[in-house]
Amino acid sequence: MAAHDTRKLKDFRGTLVLVGAGKMGCALLDGWLARGLNPKKVAVLEPQPSKQIKALGKRGLRLNPAGKLSEAAAIVVAVKPQTAPEVMPALAPLIGKSTLVLSIMAGRPLQFLARALGPKAALVRAMPNTPAAIGRGITVALANRNVSPRQRKLAGELLAAAGCVEWIQDEILMDAVTAVSGSGPAYVFLLVEALARAGVAAGLPAELAAVLARETIAGSGELLRRSPLDAATLRQNVTSSGGTTAAALDVLMGAGGLEALMTKAIAAATRRSRELAG
Repeated sequence: MAAHDTRKLKDFRGTLVLVGAGKMGCALLDGWLARGLNPKKVAVLEPQPSKQIKALGKRGLRLNPAGKLSEAAAIVVAVKPQTAPEVMPALAPLIGKSTLVLSIMAGRPLQFLARALGPKAALVRAMPNTPAAIGRGITVALANRNVSPRQRKLAGELLAAAGCVEWIQDEILMDAVTAVSGSGPAYVFLLVEALARAGVAAGLPAELAAVLARETIAGSGELLRRSPLDAATLRQNVTSSGGTTAAALDVLMGAGGLEALMTKAIAAATRRSRELAG
């Protein structure tokens, strides 16, 4: 995983414009402020700001500034992709020679951003996921040829507020990234639901089954994160020959089991991502 010294955000110079302060935008903003970014250096463009965002105005954050914003050092676009066509034209005047534009909009490729902001714009497209809300997300990023090493480093520092960061060079991979990590939290939550329901079917009280499923998935994920061992080895370590785990895995790993189902699911999500991107 790519690592970044997020403490350097306290030395951020210029204005950082956050366009869209929904759940993901707020998660990033929280991370930036926690890592030393001065709220006075942030301008937020959000038609329906939360109480949290409004409260930051007392610390110097500029919310929907009435006056014209000057050239931004960085612009982070965190709006829903369907609203992008009406939002992007307003951003073009904020872009100067050294401005970094970082987009976390799903399904909007670099070509879309370049058409809206100009062929010389320094653009980074990124796909975070919802664990960013607690600083434990994984983000995959892609830079266009206009992004300088300094701007790429800044993009990494901004994204690291949400968790780990990985860089790719081929934009075609973004559809599969979206299918695996972007949508991935939903698959994990579904597994918790299914495990809890299966526990109830096996005779457990519903409340106990829910607790067991939730804590088992959460704890196993943390063990996987901390352990130097890969997932396959950790799975094997839990599995005794002829035991209860092996009996369950025979079902999950058999023909038409979990891997085949997951492969089919990821393929469907990848296709849909391509369709949405046009």
